[in-house]
Amino acid sequence: MIRTLNYKQSSILLLLVVFIAACRMGKEYQRPELELPTQFAAASFADTSSIADIEWKKFFTDTVLQGLIDRGIRFNQDLLIATTNLDIAQQQVMQSKALLLPSVDFRVSGQYSYPSKNSLNGISINSFLGKSHVEDYLASANVSWEVGVWGKIRRQKEAALAGFLQTYEGKKAVQTQVVADIAQGFFNLLMLDKQLEITRRNLALSDTFLIATRLLREAGEANTLAVQQAASQKQSTALLIPQLEQSIALQENALRILTGSLPGAFSHNASLNALAMPASLSAGLPVSMVSRRPDVRASEMALVVANAQVGITQANMYPALSITAGGGLESFKASNWFSIPNSLFGLVTGAITQPVFRRRELKTQFEIAKLQREQAVIQFRQSVLQATGEVANALVQADKLKSQQEIATAQVDTLKSAVFNSQLLFKSDMANYLEVITAQGNALQAELNLASIQRQQLGAMVELYRSLGGGWK
Repeated sequence: MIRTLNYKQSSILLLLVVFIAACRMGKEYQRPELELPTQFAAASFADTSSIADIEWKKFFTDTVLQGLIDRGIRFNQDLLIATTNLDIAQQQVMQSKALLLPSVDFRVSGQYSYPSKNSLNGISINSFLGKSHVEDYLASANVSWEVGVWGKIRRQKEAALAGFLQTYEGKKAVQTQVVADIAQGFFNLLMLDKQLEITRRNLALSDTFLIATRLLREAGEANTLAVQQAASQKQSTALLIPQLEQSIALQENALRILTGSLPGAFSHNASLNALAMPASLSAGLPVSMVSRRPDVRASEMALVVANAQVGITQANMYPALSITAGGGLESFKASNWFSIPNSLFGLVTGAITQPVFRRRELKTQFEIAKLQREQAVIQFRQSVLQATGEVANALVQADKLKSQQEIATAQVDTLKSAVFNSQLLFKSDMANYLEVITAQGNALQAELNLASIQRQQLGAMVELYRSLGGGWK
């Protein structure tokens, strides 16, 4: 009867432990409600496809740019740091998988104690052992195991996995930024090259006009002031050349640093005019952007970590069940240390620990964890709102810059014609030198402005690609 009762008690206790271990403190994660538009803009047509789904090697077709991006992904310092952080997070996940396993320690020790002969220990040892010192030799293996009650260990594993995914998404976010920065820098370099070409061409035109003005002065048909104005116009144009060359060198240095190389120039044969904007830039649906954009996903994983942390801190307020076992060899004499079975010993203990008074420490940790979860919710919503705004801004830029490019192209054609006509009229003494200089200055500025708009169009395309989450594939 007694054995049957003990078996039932053991079964009930085992079922109770399993039930408690299956319980989880805290709530299961659910994505909070997000306020999202049905589509980004009227121009996007709410198409389900998105340019962010295109691999960067297919989105950026210039071979020089592809080479720069490929090197940047392999050697960019920020990306290498992000990769190392991912390796660290992976190690933490591996460690979290072993949390349910017991910990095992092996210990070997030897102790020699010589107490005072006039002390209580000394008198006791002398009367009990008949000698003035004590030796103790120990070889033991200890096993301790905390049963995963209240789901605390499972929550710890959940937090570790979410932390790994947060780091993984963070690495992808760094890559999307690196790809965008390299593309923006490359397009900026092409704009500077184009502006330098325009400036040099206009410098030659100014030099031609200066020579013509001098010849007219020698013929008595122009004065010294006209020559001085023509020379000043040429000098203003010439001043732009070293300024643009300086900007080109700085941009080349920046690109090389982005790709993990030492500063310096590099050769390329790309042209700003050879790069064309795609006919359409599909943004896709806003809800897809939330699941695709890495920094938003990283923010959501931070929320998952915060949610799991609430369960962990709550479980810390409930009883903890731990089991400890140990065994080995122990002897007061080295000669008898390995005398088996006389030197064998063993110990098994089980304990349930219920926190009672910790000066509100556990309660404070729980309340702080709940507040940090609410904070993570706000940060997640903020990241979604910011990402949606970035996409909307990029779409507006791409749309309006197209109109600006059409107007700027027509203006350049008009002013080029004006320069040609003003020179003919000047030679026929039907226009003065100021009209020619003004026409040349306006034409130069219009061409430089057109190159800048073309650059902004490509930049808007890159920004839209990045803001939608493209670049990590």
